[in-house]
Amino acid sequence: MSDEPHFLREEKIEIARAEGNAEAAVEPLQLGKRVREIRLSQNLTLEEASKRTGLARSTLSKIENEQISPTFSAVNKLVKGLGIDMPQLFTQPKRSSGAGGRRDITRCGEGTPHPTPTYEHELLATQLTSKKMVPFRTVVHARSFDEYPEWVRHDGEEFLYVLKGSLLFYTEFYEPIELFEGDSAYYDCEMGHALVSTSEQDAEVIWVTA
Repeated sequence: MSDEPHFLREEKIEIARAEGNAEAAVEPLQLGKRVREIRLSQNLTLEEASKRTGLARSTLSKIENEQISPTFSAVNKLVKGLGIDMPQLFTQPKRSSGAGGRRDITRCGEGTPHPTPTYEHELLATQLTSKKMVPFRTVVHARSFDEYPEWVRHDGEEFLYVLKGSLLFYTEFYEPIELFEGDSAYYDCEMGHALVSTSEQDAEVIWVTA
């Protein structure tokens, strides 16, 4: 007998019926992977997702790593906190079988805003789902490392390019380094990291997370 919670199986069966695909009801679903994909597509750290959903950071981490199955209450919190519909959480993303032809244009200033106490993010290419990369432009408001209650860290790797101004790039295992317009960095973003503006005007950067 499957260890999968009963409500999860029923949810997948209902989705499969709605799509007219009976086989999808028995396809394995990596729920933790879907939660991580959705969280990263919104450029949320585990800490930020925890605040939005009301679930503990450790609980989210265990869900994403398939160490525990979420209760019905936890699923409702995920759906509400991440601003998604229930089917998005339980439906496998469609995979392309041929040459890729996807495209998304983001006009200047028309990205999705996502402000935080230290950063003002503008999420780019938000119309595409299941992206392999998450691009965003950020204005760095932080003026001191003390403004960060803890290191910023999340899954994947990240590329940083300075568009305007200058900043101090803090990383957990290296000395802080000042970056200027046109400088870039590539790093493991599971390593703690943070940016602090040093120019008169707040620095602006492009980030790409994969």
